[in-house]
Amino acid sequence: MATEAPPAPAAFPAPAPAVKALSCPSCGGTIELRAAGYTVTVACLYCGSLLDVANPDVRLITEYHEAAAELEIPLGTRGTLDGVEWEAIGYLRRSEGGSYPWEEYLLFNPYHAYRWLISNGRGWSFGEQLTRTPDWAHGLSLDGQRYEAFFADGVAQVDYVLGEFYWRVKAGEEVKTDDYVRPGWMLSREANEQEVSWSLSRWLEPKEIKAAFGVEPPRRSWPPLPHQPSPYRPALKRRAMLALAAVGFLILLALLFGGGSTLLRAELPIALDGVQRTATLGPVTVGRAYQMVAIEAEVPRLDNAWVDLDYSLVDRATQASWNAYDAAERYSGRDSDGAWSEGSRSATVKLAAVPAGTYDLVVDYQGNRWGGGSSGAEPESVRLEVRTGTVFFSNFLLAAILILLPLIFVIFRHMSFESARKGESDFAPVAEDDEED
Repeated sequence: MATEAPPAPAAFPAPAPAVKALSCPSCGGTIELRAAGYTVTVACLYCGSLLDVANPDVRLITEYHEAAAELEIPLGTRGTLDGVEWEAIGYLRRSEGGSYPWEEYLLFNPYHAYRWLISNGRGWSFGEQLTRTPDWAHGLSLDGQRYEAFFADGVAQVDYVLGEFYWRVKAGEEVKTDDYVRPGWMLSREANEQEVSWSLSRWLEPKEIKAAFGVEPPRRSWPPLPHQPSPYRPALKRRAMLALAAVGFLILLALLFGGGSTLLRAELPIALDGVQRTATLGPVTVGRAYQMVAIEAEVPRLDNAWVDLDYSLVDRATQASWNAYDAAERYSGRDSDGAWSEGSRSATVKLAAVPAGTYDLVVDYQGNRWGGGSSGAEPESVRLEVRTGTVFFSNFLLAAILILLPLIFVIFRHMSFESARKGESDFAPVAEDDEED
């Protein structure tokens, strides 16, 4: 015989119903009905027998001489959620055919009808039965919010019942279930041959359920609940905004200080004879304090050879010196794989934070031929250019990486959380290895 899905509770007239006491026909224990006048079924707190209290004679439905389970929220406990005081009056233990168990507590307030507290041992949800139907026009939505399918074609059965209920409930009854989620919310459908009902559950933060009913956070909270929002999402948004602002500021600095002017151009004669030559060029005038200075050398027609370049930027007033070394080198040839080449005929060196002043550029340079290569064309000169306002790309890149590292860390944690959450779904992608198994 088909069982009934729980109907939507009716509206309650004022004043609030009085508490009513009755005796259990099985064990003689005194039972208090907290929702007298609305309760249809109650399970005895002492022996677990299921009673039909809609019958004036309190008919015994099922005699169940098992001691009542120790509940995390004892029936009769009151707690406040969403500004309303609720009393726990009923308890169900349900499962998927004996597997994947969860618990449901029926809450009652005479002016706000019924609500549910649901727990699977990893977290809590606060739910209510809907009196309206979700919209299927463009996917499943409720009140303009879209929901994604998460569990499908489930069968929920009642394994244990205790307390008061507004419909006739018994152990063993089953309903077909489907669940849909969006961050923070779960929309559930239950159906049997008689009717279909919908409920909406809100994920509760551990501090909410503890403040309301004194329940300690679960010891095992992984994997996340299907509708549990990622705790990294708020930080992800904040850090993304900060990172974008910081990178934008770096780009602005690069634009403001990257553009500069040419301070000096010169050509120096070169020969690939291994002889070191020295040239003093100037004046090089740095107008702004602590300016970045770049020295670029280019050696046309350089092939299978290299040119060593030692620079000294010497302050004419103080004789303070900023030194650097670079080399232009170019090699080419042919082997079993064909023609190859490497190196560059140009080389750029950068000096950071050069103070304002007038400088001489002293260049010690030496041309060398690679003994194992072909002679190639003999270069004629080394072309030099000294510029200000240059940007150290490596420094810019390092700063950008340091700025983005916290964001990357949060993105990684958020993706790991979402992967674990969605991995519980009936619609999660299945790896090829899993399919083979």
